[in-house]
Amino acid sequence: MGRQRQWTLATGRTFFAVLPLLCISHGAWALEATIEGVSNEVEGNIQAYLQNIDAAQYTEVRLEGEVRRRTQEAMRVYGYYEPDITLERATDERVWLEIEPGPQVEIEILSINVEGDASEDPPFQQAVKDFPLKEGDALRHAPWDRLSSQFSGLAIERGYFDWGFTDRRMEVRPYLQSARLYMDFDSGPRYQFGATSITGSHIELDRLRRMQPFEQGDPYLAQSLAEYNQSLAETGWFSSVSVRPRLETAQELSIAPSGGGAPWWSEATASQPERPRLSSAALASALRINKRDDAQLPIDISVTPADRHQFEVGIGYATDVGPRLRFGWDQPWINRYGHSLDHDLYLSAPEQRFTGVYNVPLEDPLRDSYRLQYGVRNVDDSDTKSLEGTVELARRWQFDNDWVQTLYFRTTYEDFEQGGEADEVWLFYPGIQWSRTRTRPQRFPLWGDRQQLSIEYSDTVWGSDATFARITGDTEWIRMVGNDNRFLARVSVGAIETDDFAKIPPSLRFFAGGDRSVRGYSYESLSPRNDEGRLRGGQQMLTSTLEYQRRVTGDWWGATFVDNGDAFDNWGPNDLKTGAGAGVRWVSPVGPIRFDIAHPFDHEDDWRLHFSIGPEF
Repeated sequence: MGRQRQWTLATGRTFFAVLPLLCISHGAWALEATIEGVSNEVEGNIQAYLQNIDAAQYTEVRLEGEVRRRTQEAMRVYGYYEPDITLERATDERVWLEIEPGPQVEIEILSINVEGDASEDPPFQQAVKDFPLKEGDALRHAPWDRLSSQFSGLAIERGYFDWGFTDRRMEVRPYLQSARLYMDFDSGPRYQFGATSITGSHIELDRLRRMQPFEQGDPYLAQSLAEYNQSLAETGWFSSVSVRPRLETAQELSIAPSGGGAPWWSEATASQPERPRLSSAALASALRINKRDDAQLPIDISVTPADRHQFEVGIGYATDVGPRLRFGWDQPWINRYGHSLDHDLYLSAPEQRFTGVYNVPLEDPLRDSYRLQYGVRNVDDSDTKSLEGTVELARRWQFDNDWVQTLYFRTTYEDFEQGGEADEVWLFYPGIQWSRTRTRPQRFPLWGDRQQLSIEYSDTVWGSDATFARITGDTEWIRMVGNDNRFLARVSVGAIETDDFAKIPPSLRFFAGGDRSVRGYSYESLSPRNDEGRLRGGQQMLTSTLEYQRRVTGDWWGATFVDNGDAFDNWGPNDLKTGAGAGVRWVSPVGPIRFDIAHPFDHEDDWRLHFSIGPEF
């Protein structure tokens, strides 16, 4: 560390220095100040420095001295070292300050140097390039302090564990209105990822190692460890995951970021127990003492298997289906290859279904897999009666842009009666689907969107009982304007082309109406009708929603909406049904609860209540 020189004293280490806290007796009033002569951020900083003074705890002389001292400290961080302060005590709780700030100290010499391997590292180069001060500018302490913290934070995050400041000085000469700033940062060598050691895993180690976003010998990067930690946690195979570099002291590398607060990678490890943290200086000292010749840090991974059997029970209610019950039985792993098996039982008055999914992960378990899905479904609702059995084999890919592509082949047997017309069909058809869902936060999104497009084709050539081409698409958007205005827009389309619509089962026909379709109309009550006036389902469908929500207070929101849509034939409706209304949203601990009252425009005296629980997506 270079020899420190001092001229006229002045170093403020942070934008807001740590203020001494004074005991305030019950009922005491904090000092208020009226300030003239300075404005904007300088005035605001003075107010911040003075706000904790309790005038009742001081004599008049001591109060004046304390106010002057804090005012001078608050102005120094903006380069005002010789202000002229006139102070009068207006009342017991208020002072009046007239300030002549005087000349602002200017930067005479600015010297910033990065040595070691970091001198060629783009983030360090960018940090120097982005430094907002230059020679001739007025001195401000905050950017200088931020740069110092940024260097140390980057060093820890990017593997420069032997870093240090060989020179770091701020020399201020108020009588010359000049300052000289020197910062020499020596990063030392950049450490590399060493060998990976995994303990506690019931899954094949080669499968876990293939998920690593780094290779042995790659430059160390804390982000890569966070990504690996998150990927292992998202597989569902483990109840706890810990990924950390091995220090000779066996401490975990977890350093507070340069901007303060929690490390940016902490979200990826939020489910893990918090461990002791090392300060950057302590870590650097430890690594200098125990420095490795090869500059590689071994990576230790410790995992705990998740419970092999997990159960979930859900009870809910919606206007469309009434009371509903769900029972889930998940097996996140059933063998050492990480295969999983999930079962789901759903019960409501109009519909009962049992489904299962057997998942076979591939090279990247989170992105690539084979899936075998199967299920039985019974529907008895209004003019629809159906007993359906389905088996589907699918190949799934998730791309870097978060789009998911699924290629599948489905076999369906359905014994149905729709609008008084009964039939039994076997269908064999391939399909492809693209989808993406993005939300934040997940429980009640303030930003998000969802897209889905599916294309399916069946032909009697390969033994299917019907020939058809079917396409469905959905898009939904949530956006905020300010903190209290939430907008939701949704469009759904569907079409099926066939020469024998009577062979198409109800599960593939189109219906509209209900809580998530066109409010003001009952569940799936909108579709073409036969000569007897009974629903038979449509060959096309179009629905849309536009909704505005306004925060009333806390987790309570008011809503207004307009829904349009219908199911129809012949590639175009004569007109679309319209429903509009208002509602209330409550973001409860178990999820959003929605209550709406809607009016269908083609029935003047009708109103319909809609109630549902759960997020829009």
